[in-house]
Amino acid sequence: MVFSSIPFLIYVLPVFLLFYHVVPFRYKNTILLLASILLYSWGGPKFCIVILTTTALDFYLVQRIYNSRGTSTAHVWLILSLVLNLGLLVYFKYMNFFLESFHFLFGINTPSLDIILPIGISFYTFESLTYVFDVYRGEQKPLQNVWTYQTYIMFFPKLIAGPIIRYKDMAEALVHRYKQDHAGLKISGFWLFCIGLSKKVILANTIGQQADAVFQLHTQDINTVAAWVGALAYTFQIYFDFSGYSDMAIGLGRMMGFRLADNFNNPYTAESITDFWKRWHISLGQWMRHYLYIPLGGNKNGIFNTYKNLILVFLISGLWHGASFNFILWGAYHGLFLCLERAFLNAILKRLPRLLRVLYTFLVVCLGWIVFKSEQLSQAQYFISKCFSMDFTDGKFALQNTFTTVFILCILFSFWTLLKPLNRVQEYVFSEFKNPQHYWYFTMGAIVLFYISLSFIAATEFNPFIYFRF
Repeated sequence: MVFSSIPFLIYVLPVFLLFYHVVPFRYKNTILLLASILLYSWGGPKFCIVILTTTALDFYLVQRIYNSRGTSTAHVWLILSLVLNLGLLVYFKYMNFFLESFHFLFGINTPSLDIILPIGISFYTFESLTYVFDVYRGEQKPLQNVWTYQTYIMFFPKLIAGPIIRYKDMAEALVHRYKQDHAGLKISGFWLFCIGLSKKVILANTIGQQADAVFQLHTQDINTVAAWVGALAYTFQIYFDFSGYSDMAIGLGRMMGFRLADNFNNPYTAESITDFWKRWHISLGQWMRHYLYIPLGGNKNGIFNTYKNLILVFLISGLWHGASFNFILWGAYHGLFLCLERAFLNAILKRLPRLLRVLYTFLVVCLGWIVFKSEQLSQAQYFISKCFSMDFTDGKFALQNTFTTVFILCILFSFWTLLKPLNRVQEYVFSEFKNPQHYWYFTMGAIVLFYISLSFIAATEFNPFIYFRF
């Protein structure tokens, strides 16, 4: 169920929070798991059975890994667990892509399979792997209760679209979160949830309609202005859509006593592509670094291996986002710029003023989003060419009424932390509230944002979540 839907906001969330907070602590995980199962089943009951079955199997496989650690048998159990987790991901998400690619390369007719993609499979697969690897490496002891483990995987705030929470970062809170739970944490959670909701429905939805309108035009109707409006609109849409969802997930977690790490840190103020990937979808970047880049050798064993590892990691990152060549190309594009920055661009960027470094990064990212958004590589190529063609002939492109206002707000909220005083304001606004005197102000502010967001939801049917399909 989408967090920004009327049924969730008016009925499901209040009822859940009421039950969750009135039951004794020993029953809270049970309420949380049941709610997570019901919410996921809303979009596909049979896939909920798949998750519960595979997580139960994985739980016992990891128990075997832990009990046989230090022996060759542990490797066998590890391989079985990887086959289980990655096998499901490959089958549901990539099987038809591989069949189509096989047909394209070799000309052999391979009919597509009737496969429905489970929502959020990429996210919960990576979280399952964190549990497997953390226990295998001895970084964390396994949980002793299968239902507690399934609560970690099924935890509904982050189940469908992240953030990707490492098992070790949530293990303690699953059992002992009551020790640090306080009113300021819950109020800051409600406030953060409402900020994320407003990002999503006021900014992302409004500007996203303009992005879709441009990308759905016929190529002959796109001029340079339309191409840049579409690119910039999607650049802001995907940021406020995904960061808004992450804020809602983190806010829900705080309301339940969980402290989930931030998933975004003003990525459009980054001063290089390297810096951008420390700020954008932080949980995925950390996962890739910890479980893929470093095991491959990282930046050890010479510069050639470093470049190879960077390209490989970002090819996989692109493929993780979707079973399509445009996502693979998008990953390779970012990997290439990371290599170029290591080779010589960083030395050049250091000599430039900060604003030029930010502009360079934003431009590279914006052009990359065109590839990410386009359904065909030919469409991406045409769009990018139009951005620089200086074609100002009349087309069928038109600005929507609310676009300009929301576009200015998107610029403001994307770049305002370039000013240090505003950066300090943001740090306070997104932190846990420690001063009881401020509880009332933030609660009232959250309520105002909540009802303004509800009015936007009621006024339009356009309410997609971009990362749900990943």
